[in-house]
Amino acid sequence: MATWKQFADSAPELAAPVRVRLERTKAHVLATVRKDGAPRVSGSEVEFTEDGHLRIGSMANARKGADLKRDPRFALHANPGDGSMEGGDSKLAGVVIVLPTDGPDDSFELDIREVVHTTVESDELVQQVWTPDGGVREIRRK
Repeated sequence: MATWKQFADSAPELAAPVRVRLERTKAHVLATVRKDGAPRVSGSEVEFTEDGHLRIGSMANARKGADLKRDPRFALHANPGDGSMEGGDSKLAGVVIVLPTDGPDDSFELDIREVVHTTVESDELVQQVWTPDGGVREIRRK
């Protein structure tokens, strides 16, 4: 399992711009897997906890919560804001852990398995890709 803190400790230079992207706007795009295997996208907010975890919530009986309880795989695309590539484009993928709650709504902790941050440098598309086992690698394309 890779918490946000474990990712940030492992790759601080990558974690910083990804966190900026996640904090720049409130709503992001979360992809889950429907019962029939098709993808579903939903708006979702993220929360950085004081103890270094990244969490998302879901209203009671919402489809995204039901999807995640049945199949914990997710992909999260940070809202690009105005659509420009300034500051890069960030995506995370992994599985969720269902957390106990006091109320009817659902709460999930993100077990991060991959982070991708894409920027444009001159005439190159630059992707920094992090995985818990592989660390950071860079891919450049013209």
